[in-house]
This record gives sequence, C-alpha cells and structure tokens, in this order.
Amino acid sequence: GFCWRQTETTDYGIRNTPYKEGKGDVLKELSESCKEYGLNLGIYVYPGDETWGAGIGSGGLTKDSSKQEVYNKVFRQQLTETLTNYGETIEVWFDGSCKIDVSDILEKYAKNSVIFQGPHATLRWPGTESGKLFYPAWNTVKSEDFETGVSTQIHGDPDGDIWAPLETNTTLYDHHWFWSPEKEKKRKSLDQLMECYYKSVGYGSVFLLNSTPDTNGLIPADDIKLYKAFRQEIDRRFKKPLAAIKNKKGELKTLNFKLTKKVNHLITMEDYRQGHRIREYSIEGYRNGQWEELYKGQSVGRKKIDFFPDVEISKIRIKALNSIGEPLIRSLSAYYVEDFIPPKKQSVHAWSTWARIGQWDNNGFENGIKEIKVDLSAKIKYPGQFSLKITPDNSDIEIEIVNAEIHYEGHRALDEFVTVEGNSIQINRTAQVTDESSSVIYLSIKCQEACKGIIEFKPALIY
Repeated sequence: GFCWRQTETTDYGIRNTPYKEGKGDVLKELSESCKEYGLNLGIYVYPGDETWGAGIGSGGLTKDSSKQEVYNKVFRQQLTETLTNYGETIEVWFDGSCKIDVSDILEKYAKNSVIFQGPHATLRWPGTESGKLFYPAWNTVKSEDFETGVSTQIHGDPDGDIWAPLETNTTLYDHHWFWSPEKEKKRKSLDQLMECYYKSVGYGSVFLLNSTPDTNGLIPADDIKLYKAFRQEIDRRFKKPLAAIKNKKGELKTLNFKLTKKVNHLITMEDYRQGHRIREYSIEGYRNGQWEELYKGQSVGRKKIDFFPDVEISKIRIKALNSIGEPLIRSLSAYYVEDFIPPKKQSVHAWSTWARIGQWDNNGFENGIKEIKVDLSAKIKYPGQFSLKITPDNSDIEIEIVNAEIHYEGHRALDEFVTVEGNSIQINRTAQVTDESSSVIYLSIKCQEACKGIIEFKPALIY
C-alpha cells in the first residue's frame, strides 16, 4: 500500500520519507520523463492495502467488513488522484482484480486506457511470469471466462467472442522484480530475452519487461546496457525486410524477390479487428522450379514470427489451410537473419503431471463432511496457475468438494482465484511470491461415508 506519489489519503507514502524533504513525487517524475521521451504511461494501482486489512489477493475487500465503506472512499480517491494528476494513462494495472466499484472513475478518466484484471479488464495475464507463451496463442476468449476478470492464456479460444490480448510479463532478474546486489547476478542474458521476444511478441502478444532501480534511485548501468542491446538485436533482425506487402486479402499471398535470396524468417500480421480468421497455415518457398513447405502453424493474430532453416529461394508465400471468412493480411514480410540461433526448443504445454503431496484419513468427519488444510507454500514459488486434486482410495466412493478457500499471507483471497471442477481445484496466484509468502488452501469435502485418500498437485502451465 506504499504510495510513491503525493497523497493525503495515507501516512504510508513518499511524503513521510526524507526524499526531497517529503516533497518528492516519483510518479510525477516518471510521467514527465515519459512525455519528454515520447513514451506512454501505464500505472500499477494495487487495490489492496494491509493497513486496512485488504491483503494480497483481496481485490480491495477488507477482512473487517465494517472498514469496507471507508476504505472504498480512500481507494477511489487514490485512483482518481493517480488518473488525473499525471497526464494520460494508457494502461491501468490492478493485478489480481479490483472488487471496489471504480467503473465511473475509469469511464471518466481512463476511457481510452487498457485495463489489466478486474471486472473492467481488457487484457489477459498469460498465467505465468516466464515471459513466454505456449503455442498456439489465441487472443480471443469467451465472455463467460473473460468476465471473471482473471482469465489467462488457458482460456484462449479462436471462436471466442471477445478480443482480449495477452500481456506477457517477466522480470529482468530471474525471478525477482526488485533490485539487490545478489539479484543482479541473476540478470537474464540477451539470448534469453530474445527467446522471450519470439514467444511473446512473436506469438501475437504484448511483452512487458520490468526495469527496477537500485537504492540510489537509478537503473543499474549493466541493466541499461542489456536493454540497449535487446533493442539493437531486434532492429538487427527485423528493421529491414527483404520484401514486404501490406493490406491484402485472400488465402494465398506471395512475396517475389528480384533475385534468389537467402531467407530464414517470415512475419505475418492479420487485421485482428476481425479476430483470428486464420486457424491453420503453411509457409512455402519456391526453388528449383517447385514449392517446398518451410513451416506450418495455427494462430497468427496481431503478429506471428516464424523461422526455419536458411533457404535460398526466389519466392515465398503463406497459404491459409483453414480459415473463418476471407483472410485479411495486414502485413507480410520476409527476412534473413545472419548468425541466427533458434530459440531453445522446450516442452511447453498447458498441463503437467500430477505429484502426490499429501493424504487424509477417515477421522474427523462430521455429518459426512471433513475439513482439510493444505499448505502449498513450498509448491507455489512463482505467480502462476496451479491445480489440486482430491482422490479417495476407494474408487467406488463419490467425493464432493463443497467449499474451497485460498489464503495468501494469512488473508483469504477472492473466490475467483480458486475454482472447483469435480474433484479438482484450479488455483490462480498473480501476486509476487517471496520467501515470506504463504499459500494455504482450506477444503471441505463431502463423502457418502468416512474415507481416506490422497492429495495431488501440479502447475497448470509449465516450461
């Protein structure tokens, strides 16, 4: 709940620090710098505040309901100040939903902003902070999933009725958001950042890479050096295409080279205002008088960066093998990247294997119901999506999970973060995880008769 800007709504903020004798305003300095350098400003506004008993995963709901009305006024004032005192805000990051009604404030002061999580969300979190998506990556989702405010990549559906882009986020220090001398040693390499780029931007997503100051208030010199190298490497690869076309319709689009060219990349962009029209496609190169398949894919959307082994060809084309309506190609461009080393091939999939983490016995049942507490703190080491499964030893016994609550740092999180599906529970943790973090789930299970069984766990998204 610490405020890095000037506000009278709390004593827990920069006005009660020695910085500029309490007159400092980091958000003001940041917004002025954004204007100077032509950057858009996005602001992280977490609805929780420990001083009001609204902890991690609360969405702003206070533990003591008698404090809720007063805290609502405090948070609404903080959000209004944030959105009115620093110029246009292009993105509002609620992180983990926002249960306080701020619809009128967003409509008035952030009408053109994209919103991350909560009932007004227009973006989706992928479900991990790895900086990488799995493929195919669909930026459309069904209304019933999106309206939860915490839908992720797993909910992507090419036939979804809402366009909700994935915002793929990761840390520069693996895996820490904030600076320390030790964390600098975990700085990602340029190759790792390029892998993230291919598996985020290259899959049609927005890529969010953090930048954290040291205790002098400065971005470390080696971080700046890496950011610059990252930009230069992207430009080296993709600034000058060998050939390009724009705004074309149809299932087959071809780039012709004046001479035979060496090629190893093709970037395709759909006119995504009409959604994901292309559902499956192939890339073919023309050499020795015939077409040869170079790559096959599924989702395109905003952008798809495809790569393949070096090939000398006189033409290259993309062919829509399956589409809904006429394909609309916003841009198609070919490249040759010298000294190209493909990103690592990793086993990336939506579901991993179950691991047994506990059990329960047949004692303690009252009226057919047993309370179970499962401490997942040692298992949930990063923000992400996870699954828990309850299985009786006797397969003839039917079991029902009648209640499930997830508690983060001792506070009950929103119901949206835990979903019961049969004898499984889907868990969503978006907040940062530190060595002091705790994740504990409380279950009430109902059986036909007293029984015993096992508890299994797995990440829902895994690299």
